[in-house]
Amino acid sequence: MVSKQLQKSDKVDILVIGGGPAGSTAASMAAKSGLSVKICERSKFPREHVGESLLPASIAILEELGLKEAISNAGFLPKYGATMVWGKDETPWSWRFSETNKRNIHSYQVSRPIFDEILLKRSAELGVLVEEESSVGKIMIDDSNRGAVVINKNGQQYFQPAKFIVDASGQSALLARNLNLRQWDENFQNLAVYGYFTGAKKLPIPDENNIFIESYENGWVWTIPLNGDITSVGAVVDSNKSAAELRKVDSRTFLEDQLSLTNRTCDMLSQAELQSDAKILKDWSYTTSKMAGDGWVLAGDAACFIDPLFSSGVHLAMMSGVLASAYAVTYLKDKILGKESASVYETTFRQEYDHFRDLALLFYSSNRTVDSYFWEARRIFKEENYFSDRVSFIRAVSGQSVRGYERVALERGELPKEFMSAISLHNKKSEDRNAELLFIQDSILEKIPCLASEAKLEKKPVLSEGEFKWGTIITTPYRKEGVPCSNLVANLLMKIDGEKSIRKILENLSTSASEDTRKQLLKYSIEAISILFIEGVIDSLN
Repeated sequence: MVSKQLQKSDKVDILVIGGGPAGSTAASMAAKSGLSVKICERSKFPREHVGESLLPASIAILEELGLKEAISNAGFLPKYGATMVWGKDETPWSWRFSETNKRNIHSYQVSRPIFDEILLKRSAELGVLVEEESSVGKIMIDDSNRGAVVINKNGQQYFQPAKFIVDASGQSALLARNLNLRQWDENFQNLAVYGYFTGAKKLPIPDENNIFIESYENGWVWTIPLNGDITSVGAVVDSNKSAAELRKVDSRTFLEDQLSLTNRTCDMLSQAELQSDAKILKDWSYTTSKMAGDGWVLAGDAACFIDPLFSSGVHLAMMSGVLASAYAVTYLKDKILGKESASVYETTFRQEYDHFRDLALLFYSSNRTVDSYFWEARRIFKEENYFSDRVSFIRAVSGQSVRGYERVALERGELPKEFMSAISLHNKKSEDRNAELLFIQDSILEKIPCLASEAKLEKKPVLSEGEFKWGTIITTPYRKEGVPCSNLVANLLMKIDGEKSIRKILENLSTSASEDTRKQLLKYSIEAISILFIEGVIDSLN
């Protein structure tokens, strides 16, 4: 699959190592910005890969890549939510994306060989040179000799120079291993054994296309319906305990033994046949001490991997691909801004990873459907060790996030009283602030806004049209990464001094504006101030 001829020794703007969702997304986005991009992928696509269940958050990226129609027409089953046996009792319960995401009410259950090939072909269509069956060996990141040693399918070895390197090599994590950056997460000592069945029963309508997750004594199992009467089934078990068992029996026998211990999954597979040998996924949860540097970036599983409980793999891969491309594009345009963007890339990606990590930890600790070694070991709840950022996480799960799993799932479990109290307190504060706004709506212009002491305006790179640009962000204790804000909001916040009323602030901002502009400014400013008050950026309206 080659979209254009390029001498293999020619220098490219960006070398992407790996053609999975992270690599192909990064390459496609960079190519759309007019850069020369090359992907070196060790496999020949289509190739097998697990992780078939997508989240709605990926749909917007597929649209940006121009793939909405192709994915819609590929025959993938629409996924409207999830069904689980997890939490306080053994009764299955379901939730739907439409409860928390009004824009994208479904995602897809995809065949990864087909899905990944669609993404890789799109890269080629956009002008990326895609070289399959090419393995990358040594990677050089020094500015004077940046590039990688590549061995192509004919066994020929050559050096591929590049101005920027995106490592999207998956769990091989070539650059992270070379730089000794990988950090294992001791809280997730699990492994997965999985295979593909035909003839499995589906869940009752309207949940027939849902992913089904069932907890059982040794861990939990997933059942993902795919097109063509294929079902992906896997068991997630304790790695230390199961490694010893897997030395005694083959993976197929192990998987069948685990599935026989389940209740509903076993029934769904009663007439099904396992179509191939079961696979084992061992390298479980990890992150890296550094995700981006001078002229290089780690994307997708090359940077971090989290327990698959919430089907976050493809979402994290494609999200990081978009961000990695933006960092690369910015770096090649403006090295000063580019180097500042590296920290924004890492903060943004790590925050999303931490969110799913913290959620999985809390979810594991909340399950009470089974009593066994696996579950007791994961119920030792030490909140101070679990959450990467307790305030941010409580804030996230208190609302209805578009990711789809958070609050609706956590409410089914038995959570620590301290955690539930914190969520209730946060919700109570939001309700009180909404009530106060309603009470003062007729006199809000006379109120004097006061900023929260921790709220700050900062100049930082922000993502804009495929690259990072200088912008203004608001940082707070629960938004440490910062939230980009418009010039209007920035000007409003800079005028707040704890002495001037909202009316006076708006008069200062609109001295030379026309009457129509003043009316619009008044409307938008009151909306902005109301949101900032509810969010806690504005501490009080006196």
